[in-house]
Amino acid sequence: MANPKNVAELEALDEKFAGADSVFLTEYRGLTVTQMQDLRGQLGFDVELHVAKNTLVKIAAAKHGVEGLDDLLVGPTAVAFIKGDAAVDAAKVMKKFASDNDKFIVKGGFMDGKALNADDVKAVADMDNRETTLAKIAGAMKGNLANAAGLFQAPASKAARLVAALQDKQNEAA
Repeated sequence: MANPKNVAELEALDEKFAGADSVFLTEYRGLTVTQMQDLRGQLGFDVELHVAKNTLVKIAAAKHGVEGLDDLLVGPTAVAFIKGDAAVDAAKVMKKFASDNDKFIVKGGFMDGKALNADDVKAVADMDNRETTLAKIAGAMKGNLANAAGLFQAPASKAARLVAALQDKQNEAA
């Protein structure tokens, strides 16, 4: 008969995997409870950092089609379940936290249907987040619109200058 505590934990992991768009795996060995709480606070509302048994994570991951994590599930593992587009922000926070706390290690993860190694997660951290990307696109579009407005206005402006020059020339001749 299965341990009721493990059954409850597996159900909780099932829910977390079902609600997550991305998953990052970390090793937290040697961190204090205060440091872990600080990390959870920095990660924000769209990321839930959960410490779980590796065997239960493997079972829940397999149930949800998340593959390629088995090699990463060694030693004490904390799983960051990420909702929506928060993966880049979460990766940035984890990268910064790892640079400040050498005992915190990002092992890898799963995002967009692909397993990620530690270097892949660092590459995600170096990407622009959603808001920055949208701002860059909006800026580029605004610049293109301003150029287009100038181009559309140029013929009318040239025609007005031509008419004014012709009137000046006609006034001089008279």
